[in-house]
Amino acid sequence: MQMLADSAATFDRPETIAQRLASVVDRSPLRQHPFDHVYMEELFAPDVYRALVTQLPAASHSHQLVHRDALRPDGSSTRLRMYLYPELLRELPDDARKVWVPVAEALCAPELELAFKLKFSSALEQRFKKPVDQIRLYPIPILLRDAPGYRIGIHADVPSKAITVQFYLPPDESQRRIGTIFHDGRDGDAADRTRQMPFMPSTGYAFPVSGTKSWHSAAQTTESDGERVSIMLTYYVAEEPLRLLKLRLRRSALRFGIHPKG
Repeated sequence: MQMLADSAATFDRPETIAQRLASVVDRSPLRQHPFDHVYMEELFAPDVYRALVTQLPAASHSHQLVHRDALRPDGSSTRLRMYLYPELLRELPDDARKVWVPVAEALCAPELELAFKLKFSSALEQRFKKPVDQIRLYPIPILLRDAPGYRIGIHADVPSKAITVQFYLPPDESQRRIGTIFHDGRDGDAADRTRQMPFMPSTGYAFPVSGTKSWHSAAQTTESDGERVSIMLTYYVAEEPLRLLKLRLRRSALRFGIHPKG
């Protein structure tokens, strides 16, 4: 494909992609309502973004992510998950591999993690009681494909997560209305006070996880909404050596097709 040939140099340099992502994080204004977060725009260079969308790995490379809100009556899931670790993408077709391996490497880059840490330094230091450069995290990037009917209720994310990031990958602006919804609280009037992240091309959001503040949800999608495709990048807490070892073993197990249930 001509587009891939023209932009091959970009895909050969995951550090270029990581540096661009980090700079977008850095320049995105910190919003504090209803909780600390950023909404990011122009995340990827235009040619890289077009390639991500056109070279999307086939659904056959994904597996079902099972959680209560995503289940259909027959027990199948409306959410498919594909881990975006570089070593797991080698069997993709050549054109897709040229695009997705450098992006996968960029998602795990230390400079991108540092950009998010610095952006959310106040909340993270308040939670962990130490400077952000001493907080040990572990990135887990995944490609999500949400079929019509997907939804998830109001939740704040589990304490094992430190930073939640989602990069939106729609083909155009027609899915704007299906972005993640932030809430003032979980119940009552607070749950009704919302702010929605527009599901637009090459955009995304990020926030530091707080069990008492970071309430968010996704409204149920319909057939007319189509498939909701995104990259979820979660930075897990890896403060304890045993926890870090567990995360590394989990990554190694993926090579043998052993996937966590949740």
